[in-house]
Amino acid sequence: MSAQKEIIGYEKIEVFAPDKLDQLKYHYKEILGLIGEDITREGLIDTPLRVAKAIQFLTQGYDHNPEEILKSAKFKEDYREMVIVKDIEIFSMCEHHMIPFIGKAHVAYIPDGYITGLSKIARVVEAFARRLQVQERLTTQIKDAIQNTLNPLGVAVVIEAKHLCMAMRGIQKQNSVTTTSDFTGAFKRPETRAEFISLISSKLS
Repeated sequence: MSAQKEIIGYEKIEVFAPDKLDQLKYHYKEILGLIGEDITREGLIDTPLRVAKAIQFLTQGYDHNPEEILKSAKFKEDYREMVIVKDIEIFSMCEHHMIPFIGKAHVAYIPDGYITGLSKIARVVEAFARRLQVQERLTTQIKDAIQNTLNPLGVAVVIEAKHLCMAMRGIQKQNSVTTTSDFTGAFKRPETRAEFISLISSKLS
C-alpha cells in the first residue's frame, strides 16, 4: 500500500505495510520510554511512526526476488567479454547490532549466451542490501543470484564498506574499511581476476 503527499509540486511516495505499521510504532514507543525519554515531548510524538516507516524502507529487500529482477531483463546476446558495474552504492544494516554499514559494490560477469539489463545488477545489490546483513553473506548472495539466473562463464563481486558498529561502538575505529570478495568460473583464473581488479580500481579519464 502506498501513501502520497504533495509538497509544492513534489510528489512523495511512501510504501509500507499498514498491518505491521501499528505494531512497529507501538514497540518503538516502548523503546523510547525504556531508554529514559519523555515520549510526550513534542519532538518525539511522531518519532515512533517515522521510525516504523523507516525500518520498513530499510528492510524492503525481503519483499524483492533478486533472481526475478534479473529475469525481467534477460536477453540472448552473443557477447563473451567482461561486463562490469562498479561503484554501486550500498546502504545496509548489520544484523548483529542493527547499525548501518555503507560502501560500494563492484560486480562483473562474463556472459554465456545471456545478458541482463545493467540497472538490474544494481537492483540485485539493493535487494540483498536492504535486509539485515553481514557483508560476507551479502557478497555471496549477489554472486549466487547472478550465477544461478544467467549461468555465465563467471561472476565476480567485491564489496568495500565501513561499518558504523566498528566506528560508533566496540573498537571505535572510524577509518577502517572491510573488503570482501567472491568469484565463480572464469574469475577463479588469476589473470581474469587480475583484469577485473585492475578495471574496478581504474578511473575513467
